[in-house]
Amino acid sequence: MQPTLRHAFAAASLATTLIAALPAQAADIAGVRFDDRTTVGGSDLALNGAGLRTRLMLKVYAMGLYLPRRADTPDAVAALTGPKRIQIVTLRELTAEQFADALVDGLRKNHSEAEFARLQARSDELRSALLGLKSAPAGTQIRLEWLPASGTRLSVGNETRGKDLPGEDFYRGLLRIWLGDKPVDADLKNALLGKT
Repeated sequence: MQPTLRHAFAAASLATTLIAALPAQAADIAGVRFDDRTTVGGSDLALNGAGLRTRLMLKVYAMGLYLPRRADTPDAVAALTGPKRIQIVTLRELTAEQFADALVDGLRKNHSEAEFARLQARSDELRSALLGLKSAPAGTQIRLEWLPASGTRLSVGNETRGKDLPGEDFYRGLLRIWLGDKPVDADLKNALLGKT
């Protein structure tokens, strides 16, 4: 490699490393504040990105993604070990059925038929836990956390709903709703990956 190219490559690598190492800043999305750090399962997590889910120009929810360290691609997010958190705050009233059906639809769209079949029983359990809510008024906080010792945990407000669902494949599947090849919102995907 020529010296000029080597220096340019080294400078680009250093810049990329420094950007990836920058701590995420707290975010305000449509009036919802996402702290720059949180603790899940005794582990310190950083806000990787936060954004807005819109549908037909309506604000549906604000969302933040918390990870053990920064990741700017879906593969990098999936490869991270340790606890993770998806945090959603509704910006309009949703029925539990609307929210649950949207999650299941997002799972289906981002998995083959065979892949979805492996997730179906846990998807049904999550849907059932969500349906127990009846409705999610504006301002409802929903957390989907990956806890390596027990599985995927659903919390609404400060209350755990349903039982923890085993298997990291299921949590990775949930992440694909927002970060997969067919995300529910492309702008939100980029925001969660820290690209906006």
